[in-house]
Amino acid sequence: MPGLAFFTTYALLVLFWAEIYYQARAMSTDGLRPTFYWINAVIYAIQIILWMVLWWKPVRVMIILSKMFFAGVSLFAAFGFLLYGGRLFLMLQRFPVESKGRRKKLQEVGYVTTICFTCFLIRCVMMCLNAFDKAADLDVLNHPILNFFYYLLVEIVPSALVLFILRKLPPKRGITQYHPIH
Repeated sequence: MPGLAFFTTYALLVLFWAEIYYQARAMSTDGLRPTFYWINAVIYAIQIILWMVLWWKPVRVMIILSKMFFAGVSLFAAFGFLLYGGRLFLMLQRFPVESKGRRKKLQEVGYVTTICFTCFLIRCVMMCLNAFDKAADLDVLNHPILNFFYYLLVEIVPSALVLFILRKLPPKRGITQYHPIH
């Protein structure tokens, strides 16, 4: 379940970038949100069905199918970042040089796209290895150090980097003096 929530959280960022891209191109964004909700509902429904089947009868083929499904979801997210992050990056490159904040936004989109694409691609590869190689099992506590490094690499560090890159604090306000109304 945390992996699905991680996917949905980052899919929201892809949705945000897609909306910016479509609005900048004067294209309709009406179908983006319903598509986002539909994709998430289908992914959650399939995953819940797979969990129920595994709970009812844990067959090796179903375990492999469940892990490959999640690998596919991660690959789907990686390509979502590559598609819309790449489009937004290329669009920002075409803005006039004197545009205010252009360089900073260009760097933000480029860094976040690279980090998230890499994160979800690593997750996809690891889930594929996990599906076919019992030694690469990510769901056991036999190797807590390896699990720690895996989750550090594909969740904690990317999330911290994205939060650091996209941080926006409002400017500090000076102390204003009280002025009576006359």
